[in-house]
Amino acid sequence: MSFAELLDHVGGMGRFQIIYAILLPIPVFMLASHNLLQNFTAATSEHHCHVHININNTPYTNLTGNNQQPEKYHRFVTTQWQLLDSNATVTNLTELETEPCADGWAYDKSIFTSTIITEWDLVCDSRQLKQMAQSIYMAGILQGLFLGESGISSRKREVMVSLYLALMAVTGTSTAFSPSFTAYCIFRFLTGMAFSGIAMNGVSLSVEQTPTRTRAVVGTMYGYCYTIGQFILAGVAYVISSWRWLQLVVSLPYFICFIYSWWFAESARWLVIAGRPDEAVKQLQRMASMNRKEEEGDRLDIEVLRSNMQKETASAKSSHTFFDLVRTPVVRRISFCLCFVWFSSSFAFYGLAMDLQNFGVNIFLIQLVFGAVDFPAKFISVLTVGFIGRRFTQTLTLILAGLSILANIFVPQDLKTLCIVLAVIGKGCLAASFNCVVLYTSELYRTVIRQTGMGLSNTMACLGSILAPLVKMLEEYIPFLPLIIYGAAPIISGIAATFLPETLNVPLPGTIEELETRLVESIGRQEE
Repeated sequence: MSFAELLDHVGGMGRFQIIYAILLPIPVFMLASHNLLQNFTAATSEHHCHVHININNTPYTNLTGNNQQPEKYHRFVTTQWQLLDSNATVTNLTELETEPCADGWAYDKSIFTSTIITEWDLVCDSRQLKQMAQSIYMAGILQGLFLGESGISSRKREVMVSLYLALMAVTGTSTAFSPSFTAYCIFRFLTGMAFSGIAMNGVSLSVEQTPTRTRAVVGTMYGYCYTIGQFILAGVAYVISSWRWLQLVVSLPYFICFIYSWWFAESARWLVIAGRPDEAVKQLQRMASMNRKEEEGDRLDIEVLRSNMQKETASAKSSHTFFDLVRTPVVRRISFCLCFVWFSSSFAFYGLAMDLQNFGVNIFLIQLVFGAVDFPAKFISVLTVGFIGRRFTQTLTLILAGLSILANIFVPQDLKTLCIVLAVIGKGCLAASFNCVVLYTSELYRTVIRQTGMGLSNTMACLGSILAPLVKMLEEYIPFLPLIIYGAAPIISGIAATFLPETLNVPLPGTIEELETRLVESIGRQEE
């Protein structure tokens, strides 16, 4: 009897599993809010130099353009009273002496009453700090991933989930009370660490407690919870225009999640592999009791558990490191290709998702549209993955995403609808790419190095999300350069994905030798 059969023996998808499947994804709703929060808390409002005199068109302010709109970065050195006369003809405004905005800036507060931009004047020479703040948050996610892969998280994962939920609640709330931009970045870094811990440990706990036949449903539900979270963010941000209150509202629910998280228990599979069979028996008996299978639970003991899980225990005793991912030609090839795919999917995704203001339309509406496209995109990817193949889906979604992004370079700025359509197609393709690559990665690596392979893949995704905001800074020098980079990356990785073996209807590899043989056969079929 395998562990999957043991789960069916004590109730299968019973009440215990249903409660887990409901409670564990709840924090995911707000994870999307924290990931994309700076679209709203760091929105850049219309602004111009602040002046002491505010008569009509503020004569101290430098005016530019045919409509003589206030200039964002400079003001006149001396008062230009002639600008107050509507009948006067003023020429050569560019020849008048100007100076930087010494007294701060005045901001349009019609949409957002306050953001971190207006709070700390992150404009002009400081405008790139906005992108730095997002990269720092993403670096926190990467640090959380490293902690998860290290010995720090060798403790029970239900304890780690509770601790990470507490960290998210405390640091997220503290961010709302940040006295300075430096403090804001520190708290956002810690929030990113919490994000990583909640996502990794929560998904593992839920999936390992779930029978094989319903595991895909539970995994898909996690993905859609994140998608729904994007809708929640748009709605909450529309109602709350102050960045501090918005930050507070998306952080406080984690205190509730922290309270009920202490009901969670570690999976019996992990407990057996960790050398705690007595605790595993108690956990399975608890599961059987909640699923009304008390008699089956009473018949379980340590010897029964050990005899049924010898394979899992033997695999766990094997020592495997990162070098196993590059030791043989086949695994090395798979690892390099997957690194390209994970990096570019995340890189291009955040390049699009964190640049909503650039579309020049209602930012709340575009957030809803960007979230809504995930539903059909993920559904279509599920169909193509299941009927056509993983490699085809992965290649197609990445190349289409890249072409959609590159096409936006050639669209005139006045055709906003077309720009948005192309961006939405690109974002949907990247969402489908993520949906595919998670499954693809888990199938390509043999069992004993699967966790290490997923760790490397997630690391590359984090690196992509860190670099995406930094690349955005390049538009200060060449406006279309970020789009070229965002578009080229998924196209290159889509080509790299063609070198991966197909895994549709193929059993999971048990050994590296088996994996080597399969790829050689796959290459031979392609050449034919």
